[in-house]
Amino acid sequence: MDVGLILRPLIDSLLWLIPAALLIGLLKSPWAKGQIGELLVRLFAHWQLDKQTYRHLHNVTLNTPDGTTQIDHVFLSPYGIFVLETKNMSGWIFSSEKQAQWTQKLYKRSIKFQNPLRQNYKHLKALEATLGVNPEHLHSVITFVGGSTFKTEVPANVTQGIGFIRYIQSFQQPVFSEAEVDAMLHALQTGRRAPTLATHREHVQNLKRRSDPTAERQFPKCGNALLVCSVKIGPKAAQQFWGCSAPQNVGSGKLPKYQSR
Repeated sequence: MDVGLILRPLIDSLLWLIPAALLIGLLKSPWAKGQIGELLVRLFAHWQLDKQTYRHLHNVTLNTPDGTTQIDHVFLSPYGIFVLETKNMSGWIFSSEKQAQWTQKLYKRSIKFQNPLRQNYKHLKALEATLGVNPEHLHSVITFVGGSTFKTEVPANVTQGIGFIRYIQSFQQPVFSEAEVDAMLHALQTGRRAPTLATHREHVQNLKRRSDPTAERQFPKCGNALLVCSVKIGPKAAQQFWGCSAPQNVGSGKLPKYQSR
């Protein structure tokens, strides 16, 4: 009996199974889930938002004083600028607008993740600085895809599926002219970092550096070292932020302490 004839079908099967297992593992990775979620949002927007009214930009990386920030989706319109953060998650979601972290419940597992409203805050500030617009005309929008269920009350700008479409379309008061929308689109197209693998790698390195408590940080206006400061009084008492180490500038930092993309 030819052993090779017996083993060949088994070997052929393994040659198919190994790539299939690798593909399944890749599709389950956080990176792939994020890409799939962003693709779904692009498709929803393509089908539901009028292209003449809403100008789309996706995967927008902008320079910031402490490195870069990456924005999933920007929609420019006469009714405002909508900055969309996508979450591709399943299970139950427990949240609070003021909590630093939210919780995803999958069966018996509880997984903490950053409050996406806080995550999107830095995106709004980067766009405000890049475009020089009134912050009142910038709107943070969060959308969850992937079949998750909110188990706590969420604000109107935290949506599921195509709910972000209805939220965006609820703004009907014009605040920009068509010429202004065109100018802002051009400013973002020319001011963004090229959407390349090199840009993504640099952004990931910036995230790692910002999350390293031992990394040296500099105040953008003067180059002095940054310190973690705390608000002493008022409704934001105990909230932490980055401030300049120079005595005359302490407390002048504008960067929030929480990590953001």
